[in-house]
Amino acid sequence: MPREAVEQPRPAVGARLADLDEHTLVVRAQEGDVRAFEALARRHQTALYRLAVRVLGNRSDAEDALQDSLLDAWRRIGSFRGDASFSTWTYRIVANRCTGMLRRTRPPVPVADPGAAGGDDAAGIVGRSRPRSPERQAELDAGMAALGDALAALPHDQRVCFVLRELEGLGYTEIAQITGTGEATVRGRIHRARKTLAEVMRPWR
Repeated sequence: MPREAVEQPRPAVGARLADLDEHTLVVRAQEGDVRAFEALARRHQTALYRLAVRVLGNRSDAEDALQDSLLDAWRRIGSFRGDASFSTWTYRIVANRCTGMLRRTRPPVPVADPGAAGGDDAAGIVGRSRPRSPERQAELDAGMAALGDALAALPHDQRVCFVLRELEGLGYTEIAQITGTGEATVRGRIHRARKTLAEVMRPWR
């Protein structure tokens, strides 16, 4: 037997998976490799959990939504065709799961600090950062509470699109893929959400 045909020892599975590109991990997961799927989940779970928290406004519910979504993603991995990125595909599963939970349960509690890591657009709703006196801090706290209430009161489809755009920083095309709608619909939902939130937050500008 030629020397090059002799099978070489395989490196540790965990070490190899950490270095594999996403496409290879997806293919392996579709072939039934649970460890490959776990590696994919670890790469994206922080962003997916953040989305769930911001949409549901409750960490416990977000944990449940994420767990159920990842189980759903594992069951459906064979249907993933790569038309969008794996992250977009999983975002869509989580967004759908969260929307379903909102429709079945009580209205969500306000999102704690929805502008954290949300960028200038989200921060601009309640004013720019500046040195804070106790009075100013109390005013900002009241503003953030009002923003949380306003987000919780948005229609579910507007809330999801707003969170994906303003807090997660995704583009309109990707949001359209995640929500299964057209870009024009996404832009319309975000426009209406911004208009509603701007009106609610007018006293804090």
